[in-house]
Amino acid sequence: MVDGNTRRPRLAILTTTFYKGAHVQHIADRLLEGYGWNGRHHRPYMDLVSLYVDQLHPNDLSRERAARFPNLEIYPTIADALTLGGSELAVDGVLLIAEQGDYPMNEKEQQLYPRYPFFKQMAAVFRACGRSVPVFNDKHLSWNWEWAREMYDDAQELGFAMMAGSSLPVTRRTPAIDLPLGAEVEEAMCVGCSWVDGGDFHVYELIQAMVERRRGGECGVRWLQAYRGEAFWQAHAEGRWSKELFEAGMSRSHQLTPARAGFNHVLANLDEMHQIVDDPRAYQYEHLDGFKCTLILLNGLLADLNFVARIAGQSAPLSTNFHLPAPGAYATLANFFSPLVNNIEAMFLSGKPTYPVERTLLTTGLTAAGVESLYQGQKRLTTPHLHIAYQPNPQSTFWRT
Repeated sequence: MVDGNTRRPRLAILTTTFYKGAHVQHIADRLLEGYGWNGRHHRPYMDLVSLYVDQLHPNDLSRERAARFPNLEIYPTIADALTLGGSELAVDGVLLIAEQGDYPMNEKEQQLYPRYPFFKQMAAVFRACGRSVPVFNDKHLSWNWEWAREMYDDAQELGFAMMAGSSLPVTRRTPAIDLPLGAEVEEAMCVGCSWVDGGDFHVYELIQAMVERRRGGECGVRWLQAYRGEAFWQAHAEGRWSKELFEAGMSRSHQLTPARAGFNHVLANLDEMHQIVDDPRAYQYEHLDGFKCTLILLNGLLADLNFVARIAGQSAPLSTNFHLPAPGAYATLANFFSPLVNNIEAMFLSGKPTYPVERTLLTTGLTAAGVESLYQGQKRLTTPHLHIAYQPNPQSTFWRT
């Protein structure tokens, strides 16, 4: 509970570009305007006072927001945004949102968003001022694993609370379930849609938010292998992953493309999947405790994300759908940002992350390893750098009510 006499925390956002539908618009507007939460309009007990915007979009909204909210100011540099134009750190929390914008793509299909340089400039201000504040980093830490690890290590060295990731782990689920804490999981899968790198991160994070709750907690990942195109169909035919779990995942989908005439939830057979899906992909990896996870990504056949797992002693798979808006409605109906902002608020008020940043460190590394496996001809890669062990928050953090 917040004491009414306590000064409201002041926040800074460091972002790439600010327009309708961008991540920063969804997050910043909730901090500025409030949002619907559990049957009432919730206004955060904190003030967004500072913006750094790297690229001015043709449909920029940052100037309009600064004009409409007198306490909000746009600054020309990251250092100025953190010090409010002075010489000392003057904010109580920082959001680093570097997801959209006109940035190059490399030969591995990775968009080179500047999360790392933004973070390093922020950390330099913390060091120069001799203190730091809690930080939220939107989505994965960086497209470059070495940079991501450095960001994590900097946070540990400087001692500030850090949380990262996307809205998928905290959005609504149908049914509203979590993996039972301490469950013995034999295999897990996500069946859905994605794009290389930025989209894949969502799926790794979705699975990890579930399976980190298994018996013993997270212990790290031993190897990963990607499959694409004909290699995917061959692996599927060879039974590299459970066909029972695959069918259970498709059966949870709310956005399954009709395979033939009839109602809209007919399961496609293999020939029909070949006709519907142009670029099938999968990533499979093994944790150090021998437990395997598989991401099956069939754009065109599914337009959502569905988790499924086989738990020891249970005859039927555990499965759930992670809520996303219908295709085409993302810019205006992306209410899954509300639980993300609610978790961000909780961190800024308490000084403690609601879920461990080690999850994002691991999923950042998995994303980069998947991209590298694709780039190296779908080679299996050993991942000694991903021997990352941690324990989950025992409490569920997704939006239940």
